[in-house]
Parts: sequence; structure tokens; C-alpha cells
Amino acid sequence: MPKLSSEKIDQFNRDGYMFLENAIDADVLVKLKAEFDQWKEESREHTKAYGNTYDNRPRFDVEPGHSATHPALRRIASPIEISKLYLQVMRNNPALDAVEDLLGPNLKFNNSKINSKQPGAATQVKFHQDFLFEPRTNDDMITVLFFLDDLTPENGPLELIPGTHKGPLYEHWHNGVYTGAVAPEVMAEKKTQSVPCFGKAGSACLMHSSVLHGSGPNLSDKARTLFICEYVAEDSYPLQVNHIPSKYMEEIVRGEFTSRVRCSEYDMAFPEVPTGASFFEQQAKM
Repeated sequence: MPKLSSEKIDQFNRDGYMFLENAIDADVLVKLKAEFDQWKEESREHTKAYGNTYDNRPRFDVEPGHSATHPALRRIASPIEISKLYLQVMRNNPALDAVEDLLGPNLKFNNSKINSKQPGAATQVKFHQDFLFEPRTNDDMITVLFFLDDLTPENGPLELIPGTHKGPLYEHWHNGVYTGAVAPEVMAEKKTQSVPCFGKAGSACLMHSSVLHGSGPNLSDKARTLFICEYVAEDSYPLQVNHIPSKYMEEIVRGEFTSRVRCSEYDMAFPEVPTGASFFEQQAKM
């Protein structure tokens, strides 16, 4: 049963993103924030990135200047692996209903993280396109950014360039180095077209994987924290290693496994495997 109006769907297809109110229930939001606050408190005991992820990289990253007296936890990789609540929200939330309307009934989980800008944090994200970090057989991939705090003009909100999901994909390699951002001249040109995404805590922004986007530093005295989940159409498969791997990647979160791979020019079929089988189980059957 569709949850989005045809106008909302048309707007997403035109602009490549949409704002969604009440994407997290109020009581769940309180609990999510409490867990993040606990992680931030624990970060006081560390002076640099720490913890272990699925592929043995640091799970918790801290801002330069982080200290016990001024904790500045800025990223948590794959929080769903260390929190039952974050895992539960990833698997079922109102924004996922909207993603289903936009991409179809069969959906997989790709990856998740928390990005936080504590008051006065200098961190800024240069303009980039997510698809260049994680190319797949097709680009039916939507990033859902859940607002754990109010997003305001002052605290480094997300900025998006409408319509850039329709192409081109801009080079992120410069002078032989992968910078994870578009060239300065592209950024200078496109920044003038940027649209900020503000909203109350509990809201979300749904963004196509090819939309050009970035964010500035937090110039306020309020934190800006996002729980970010990426979802893909079930018939989309990775062309390189997931940059935030987890034991839940490629899990079916809506619908069923169809054994098809949709590419830009052709479709392929895999041998049948049980509905809900993990990515690794699927590959083992091939």
C-alpha cells in the first residue's frame, strides 16, 4: 500500500531527495539519543579513534581537539552491530516505507553510520556523490539521514544540489589521489545551487545515491547528529567491497530475494536460494 503521494514521488524523482517528518517515533528518538550520549561519554576515555568494526577498522572516530573535558565523537561505523535498538530502527521505520514506494517492494540494507558534529566542530564535508564510494550494478540506492538533533542553518546541515542524480557522475580522483570529493571548480559552480535540509529531530532526509551533497562546520552551541542508513533495490549488487561492511550488509529488509541482478543493459538470474538468505549465503549458491 503506497505511503507517499504521487506528488512526493514526482518531487523525489525530479530533485533526487525529499524531506520526511516523523521518521522516528518520539519515544524511540529519546532512546537513540540516550545511547549516543552514552557512547560520547565513553569517548572521554580515549585520545584517538578506537574500537573494532567488522573489518577491524576503528568503530569510533573523534574530532581533532577531542579530550576528556571536551568530548568530540564525530563518527560511529555500523552502530547496528553494537546496539539492538539501532538495528531495530534500521530494519523497520516510517522512512523505509517511503523507500519502498520509491524503489519497489524488495529492498536490501547496504550500510549504516552515525555522523555527529558537536558544538563548534570544524568538520565539514566537501561535495561528493555517494555512488562513487560504492558503485553497484544499478543506482537504485537511497540514503536515509535520520535527524537525532534539530538541524538548523547554524549547525552544519546537509546541503544538496537538486537534480544532480540524473548525471553526470563527477570525478573524485584528483592528481592520482582519491579525495572523495568533486574538483574545486565543480564545487564552486554547484555550491551556488545548493539547498539546505533543515528539520526537527525525528525527521529524515531521503537522498538518491548520486545526488551531489556536502555540509559545513557546526557554528552553533547545539550538536548535529545523524543516524544514516543506506538501502538498495534487491536486484542491485555491489561492484566493489562495501566501504562500511557489516554482518548485516545485503540483508533483505522488505519483500523477498528474487535471484535477479538488474544492470543498465541486461538482467541476470542467480540460482534460487531461500528468501531472506544473507549475501554470503547467496554467493555460496552461485
